[in-house]
Amino acid sequence: MDLKYLLSLAVSRRASDLHLTVNTPPVLRIDGSLVLTDQEPLSSDALKKMIYSALSDFQKEKFEKERELDFSLALSGLDRFRVNVHIQRGSVEAAFRRIPLFVPQIEDLGLPSIVNELARRPNGLVLLTGPTGSGKTTTLAAMIDLINTERSALIVSVEDPIEYIHQNKKSIIKQREVFSDTNSFADALKRCLRQDPNVIVVGEMRDLETISTALTAAETGHLVLATLHTPDAPQTIERIIDVFPSHQQQQVKLQLSSCLQGVVSQLLLSRAEGEGRVLATEIMVATPGVRNLIREQAIEQIPTAIQTGSQFGMRTMDRSLKDLYQAGVITYEAALSKVKSPEEFKHLLK
Repeated sequence: MDLKYLLSLAVSRRASDLHLTVNTPPVLRIDGSLVLTDQEPLSSDALKKMIYSALSDFQKEKFEKERELDFSLALSGLDRFRVNVHIQRGSVEAAFRRIPLFVPQIEDLGLPSIVNELARRPNGLVLLTGPTGSGKTTTLAAMIDLINTERSALIVSVEDPIEYIHQNKKSIIKQREVFSDTNSFADALKRCLRQDPNVIVVGEMRDLETISTALTAAETGHLVLATLHTPDAPQTIERIIDVFPSHQQQQVKLQLSSCLQGVVSQLLLSRAEGEGRVLATEIMVATPGVRNLIREQAIEQIPTAIQTGSQFGMRTMDRSLKDLYQAGVITYEAALSKVKSPEEFKHLLK
């Protein structure tokens, strides 16, 4: 048993992740659930040897110094993988996230048409949010591919690590990997404003400096696409405002209210028939009313604006879950486990 065999197994069984843990058989995540393989458990030494077989000398040195390592891995004849190497109780372990070779189209992902329109905006900030493993990177790649197909644009993407590989079509795409090609998201963003971009893609808005630079870029005529680990639009807006010191927050509200174009929040749920997963989405579009709520920091009123904004392409997560349940795509229990307001959800079903 070697690493390539296990990665091939992950691809053939359509797993999203492979987990290598000491004294446990390799584990696959299939349709959101962990599944033990029938392989032998790996000892600490055997596991370290297997993981190190995928690392360059530079990566080994970096990992031994920092005790953490993120990188992307491409093996001949297989999908790409995003890899995290870490230490657990003294043993080297790893998680591999599978990245398909081909970029899907927005329609293929089950996203509403408003996502196409957000990708076509000439400038401003579009945010993709949701928990880890909810498909944000895939949606981001599909939006980049739409721009690449339709526009003659210079797209600069900063990722950690690079996942989907894009080929130039109408656009020129520069994909920069944190640590390999640049020191940090913040450094790359500051420099990329001098590279004449039309579109800037931020793999993850992690810190104040990155968020501040992204807002400035969105304000100054660039389209900025970025991800955040927040569950919905109101918490996304609060997270961005709260990351700044109190004396800057009023200015940030004004910046955000003027440049935000929309927030797409995602969840992945198991299909009712048991094979595969389906996307549920909440969409907030920055209408004049929503911009005013952000300026006034009346964030608690945004859910109501989303509920009543269907003519602008908006919808709540509860509405998305209701539609999926009524179409027979997900079970009632799966929908109810994710709704924000069970009472409101039951009312929607009536």
